[in-house]
Amino acid sequence: MARYNKIFAALDGAATQEAVARRALSIAHDNNAEVMFGHVIDSVPYEANGIDFAALIEDGRQRIEETLSKYFTRARNDECIPSIDVQVRAGRVAETLVEGLVEPYNPDLVICGVRGLSNIKYAFVGSVSTQLIRNVKCDVLVVRPETLEEHPQDEWHD
Repeated sequence: MARYNKIFAALDGAATQEAVARRALSIAHDNNAEVMFGHVIDSVPYEANGIDFAALIEDGRQRIEETLSKYFTRARNDECIPSIDVQVRAGRVAETLVEGLVEPYNPDLVICGVRGLSNIKYAFVGSVSTQLIRNVKCDVLVVRPETLEEHPQDEWHD
């Protein structure tokens, strides 16, 4: 079985992010791995508005810390998880995620959530999970939140 030392968990700000966090922390615990949580705020809708991206990024980071605080607190007190970090960037989602977060971190495993796009939207923009699978140089795990509900014995399940 593969041994993971560095895990990158891509958070989408939607319903799947809790499932991604739980799976990432469970695998990190079992492998004594560090974890970086990353989120990209899509800059396209804001580019013409002159928005303060630094404030937008800080707000996004705080929301993630609050939303996942029970998991982060537990992980920071888990001696089997050496470190966790949360990074938020603004940019075009797939590019910024791969080039700005995943590649510099150089993980052994990337975890992301499945997100249902309509067929038309998928045809035009693709999916982030597909971009990760095609472009990163490590294992990629795509989490379906409903599969975690089938396994309540998961240590990171409430």
